Amino acid sequence: MASDIVVRPARAGEAQALTALCVRSKAHWGYDAEFMRLSLATLTVSEADVATGCVLVAERVGLAFGMTKVEPDGELGMMFVDPLAMGRGAGRALFEASAGLARRLGARRMSILADPHAAPFYERMGARLTGRAPSDAIPGRTLPLYEYDLETAHRPIG
Repeated sequence: MASDIVVRPARAGEAQALTALCVRSKAHWGYDAEFMRLSLATLTVSEADVATGCVLVAERVGLAFGMTKVEPDGELGMMFVDPLAMGRGAGRALFEASAGLARRLGARRMSILADPHAAPFYERMGARLTGRAPSDAIPGRTLPLYEYDLETAHRPIG
């Protein structure tokens, strides 16, 4: 099923649709309206983000169903999969593409500030829990902080 997933750079004009995808993905976990309101800034993809070339989109048959953003320092800044596509290989494809992009940016490690619901996924991908860090959206909330070693991690063939 995952073999027909294509991961490509985001295109100009896609920021609004990618933001909507991020909001749908986050809301899937049952967060209340106030939480979602406070989170909106961190769920927003801008056209400036897209222009950097560091926003990637997962699509199947031309339909975008996942996105990721890698920061210039190699940090995984965002990663969201549409709820209808969860468990179908999009997350793995995006994670592998993000790791590849982080390596090309010169990073040796990729840090990941994870939503608690996503923590098991990052552990399956080989990321190591290093502690907790303040949420970038919700005052007083801490989140699991992971590190993925880009030098020793398995590199996909191809």
